[in-house]
Amino acid sequence: MPSFLDKAKEVIARNQDVLNALEELDRTGKLRKVNYKTRVAFTLDEELFNKFRAYCKENGINMSGRIESYIRKELKQIK
Repeated sequence: MPSFLDKAKEVIARNQDVLNALEELDRTGKLRKVNYKTRVAFTLDEELFNKFRAYCKENGINMSGRIESYIRKELKQIK
């Protein structure tokens, strides 16, 4: 059975975005949305990207949403 401290650390890790929003509320007096999207920049093989973009466009798929789904799936596999 996990100790109280272990459980607290788990809850803090799982809810870091909420804690950051509350920290900003304390600092600025304004509560921001918890689930912001972050713009990222990384490089991909151009041919692969173009094929994926075309596939998403042809099938009415949101590229960002699909990539988020792939990342969630990957993270679940490592747990």
